[in-house]
Amino acid sequence: MTSENPWQIPEPLSVCEVRPDDDTVLVLRRHGNPAGPRLILCHGNGLAIDLYYPFWSLLADDFDLVIYDLRNHGWNPVGPIRNHHLMSFVRDHDFVLDAVDRLFGEKPKTGVFHSISALAALLSSYGDKQFSARILFDPPVGAKLDDTSHEMFDIAFRFAAAMTRRRPERFETLAEFVESFPYRDKFQQVVPGVLDLVARTTLRKCATGKAYRLSCPRDYEAQVMEYAPILSKMVNFDAPCCPTKIVGADPMLPYSFLPTHDLSQLLKIHYDFLPEATHFLQLENPGECAAAVREFVKLQGLMNS
Repeated sequence: MTSENPWQIPEPLSVCEVRPDDDTVLVLRRHGNPAGPRLILCHGNGLAIDLYYPFWSLLADDFDLVIYDLRNHGWNPVGPIRNHHLMSFVRDHDFVLDAVDRLFGEKPKTGVFHSISALAALLSSYGDKQFSARILFDPPVGAKLDDTSHEMFDIAFRFAAAMTRRRPERFETLAEFVESFPYRDKFQQVVPGVLDLVARTTLRKCATGKAYRLSCPRDYEAQVMEYAPILSKMVNFDAPCCPTKIVGADPMLPYSFLPTHDLSQLLKIHYDFLPEATHFLQLENPGECAAAVREFVKLQGLMNS
């Protein structure tokens, strides 16, 4: 790390492009230790998996890491907005699960997902292949709520979508983006250097090369927010397809970026939370989050020690 850019993401061991449909490219990258247990990692709406480097870098010595961005995010080119919705994320999730085995060889896989990608994992059908285990960080789940709570859940998502549609999309410099970052007040607890990392991982150069634009356009991000509450009600925790651990934000804190729900009633999964952590817990407490992954993988017998 350097004082100017405290988080320098290393070059991947390999980069592979896969196409879940004719209009979509997903760029898979492999990091870490190819001999270790395999983790597949993805991120939250409007963000990028490289942003989570302070978290997943702590797992690189011992784990075979395969990371990817949601469609139209991060390293991926932007396709048609008509195909940008949560059910596309679900289909991509299943496609990636199969592609990873095809590209890197078959072995047990643990999924590590945050927020909207965690919700996509919970909605997945998995086809013929499955994860051996999953660790889901603060999924925006509306299950097990009464009618009043569902209404509040929907309102919060619609408000967030409306605010997202008002965001600027073009920035002259990375510093300009950092100063206008819409969740800046929610990032008070993140580790040093994360705001700079947000700019470097969620923006891309404009065609002119003289400015930056959002890698995931604001209308794409907002469209996912508008429909996610409806689909979140379809999540079934009664019969998880594999051992699943949910690590939530502190349920005693006020809502952060998106509503966080107390999942303590969900008896078929392992549930824990990080005290005082917000929705961005992997950027606030990367060490604790990495330890939770390591502990759960060991519990499932997927690590030697």
